[in-house]
Amino acid sequence: MTALLDIIKGRRSCRNFRPDPVPKPLIDQVIEAGLYAASGKGLQSQIIIAATNRQLLDELNAINSAFGGGPDPFYGAPCVLIVAAETSNRSQAYDGALTLGNMMLMAHGLGLGSCWIHRARQEFESDFGRNLLKKLGLKGNYEGVGHLALGYPAIPSSFVFPRRPNRVFYIE
Repeated sequence: MTALLDIIKGRRSCRNFRPDPVPKPLIDQVIEAGLYAASGKGLQSQIIIAATNRQLLDELNAINSAFGGGPDPFYGAPCVLIVAAETSNRSQAYDGALTLGNMMLMAHGLGLGSCWIHRARQEFESDFGRNLLKKLGLKGNYEGVGHLALGYPAIPSSFVFPRRPNRVFYIE
């Protein structure tokens, strides 16, 4: 179990990616970890959209910059994994958060960098998001939960920030 705890302790958000593409087998492993995340009532309402196509990445950059994400809201990542969940599941935001958490840990375990980027909710409320779902043949109502910028870190980080004390309370 110490290996898993080391991965958990060592994971950091990456905000500077190399342009090298991530091999599909590595992306698939990150996605698989997300698919095995816990979900409310076991409904598995989360979906993951893997964007590696340059045109789609440019569109994602443009729309998320318009939402206040800056010039490159994905920090140059060559892959963006978009997590959304069906709105019929009342725990969709929590389920999507668990999906993103699993994927961040797996990415770190594989030597990849990742960063959770918000604004997916706004993205799926827009024509862009609705058209993306339609293009994929997805019916129903989905709420965007988050994006995972994914790639090789330009600058590896090994610094572990100390944990703030006095955050655990036992009632025995």
